[in-house]
Amino acid sequence: MPLVAANLLTCEAEIKPEARKALDWTQIRSAMLPPMPSSIIGLFRRLTTPQRHAFVAAFLGWTLDSLDFFLLIFCVKAIAGEFHAEPSAVFGAVFMTQAFRPVGALLFGMLADRYGRRPVLMVNILSFSVIELACAFAPSLTELLMLRALFGIAMGGEWGVGAALVFETLPKEGRGTFSGILQEGYAMGSILASGAFALLFHWIGWRGLFMVGAAPALLVFYVQSRVAESPVWIEAAKKRLARTAAAHTQTVAAESVTLLKFLPTFLFLILLMTAFMSFSHGTQDVYPTFLLVEMKLSPATVGLIGVLYGFGSIAGGIVFGTLSEKWGRKRAIVTAALLAIPVIPLYAYGHSAVTLGMGAVLMQFMVQGAWGVVPAYLTELSPAPVRATAPGLAYQLGGLVTSWNGKAQALAAERWGSYPAVLAITVVVVALSLAGLALLGREAKGQDMAAM
Repeated sequence: MPLVAANLLTCEAEIKPEARKALDWTQIRSAMLPPMPSSIIGLFRRLTTPQRHAFVAAFLGWTLDSLDFFLLIFCVKAIAGEFHAEPSAVFGAVFMTQAFRPVGALLFGMLADRYGRRPVLMVNILSFSVIELACAFAPSLTELLMLRALFGIAMGGEWGVGAALVFETLPKEGRGTFSGILQEGYAMGSILASGAFALLFHWIGWRGLFMVGAAPALLVFYVQSRVAESPVWIEAAKKRLARTAAAHTQTVAAESVTLLKFLPTFLFLILLMTAFMSFSHGTQDVYPTFLLVEMKLSPATVGLIGVLYGFGSIAGGIVFGTLSEKWGRKRAIVTAALLAIPVIPLYAYGHSAVTLGMGAVLMQFMVQGAWGVVPAYLTELSPAPVRATAPGLAYQLGGLVTSWNGKAQALAAERWGSYPAVLAITVVVVALSLAGLALLGREAKGQDMAAM
């Protein structure tokens, strides 16, 4: 809460002395708080039809990508039982997904920078859907691990390509709000996975759930028929075609200088995304296993808690994403990260499904609140020539660094016999690290995408 108070004092200090007397609490509150849902709806209404379709496509792509990832998270115990392995061994599949995501970010990002955001997004969605279906027929844990590595390549490409398409298509006004909503496609995917696990697992098992996870392939038809290419990419492609050989050489040289200047920022973004990945995966990946194994809750109850904290995630992303339009990206990240620490007693040490559920909702509100700023922040900091590659690659390289997170947490919990201690230590260390790193970064709110 000190940071919130500080924000209020800063806002009040900027008011001119002669106007301070006329300012009432309602005006101060409107300067500090995000807009009401009606204001968010108003932002969407101001979008053109192509802009709406681009946003919906990227949001659904990230949602369904997340659905396929979280289906595995909820099925760890069942997969371990079928293959006669410890849960920590099954978390090796999570590691394989995380480890190979940077490959996908680089591959699909380069293709999108060269051939356009729209066609590559379609190939990307079709790829992770087909691989998810193949996972349903894995005959052993070894084959499942191999398939999850391929899934990681496909999953790694979607975020960067989708974010580039959205933020090159949408206006800069309200970018923080749209960023918060877009990132919470990840939370919506966890909600869908939670609901599917609660409602269907008893009837179709983990293999059946993986078959359900192939449904995102249908999204390709929507992208093909309704989504237009990024106008920024189209303009850049036209300029490339119109250049003479000499002009092309000069442009390549200028872009090389730009990318060289961007290198320190890119390295910082990798470090920042390492902290972000530790924040989300450190609070999410082993949590269902903790609820099932240590707390002995039923799959239906665990699924319900997952749905509830998924909605908490969405709310947090939208709230802090919108606040970043007023406070700036950095301050929003720091505030959300630090406010996660007081939630630990409910989140990790609750003694009932109700208290654990409350803790999980509040924790993911803060975690995804910080994450809600990420799509806009990374895209704003990246130059146009590598905008489909750099944000996604930094994002996924951060995931690579933390790819052993779930497995390490599971091993530590098995060794110590305590999931709560592992979860609590993770939140404290990572929240403080993320807040510190965010303070070191530079602010880029409102960056003109076409000018970079």
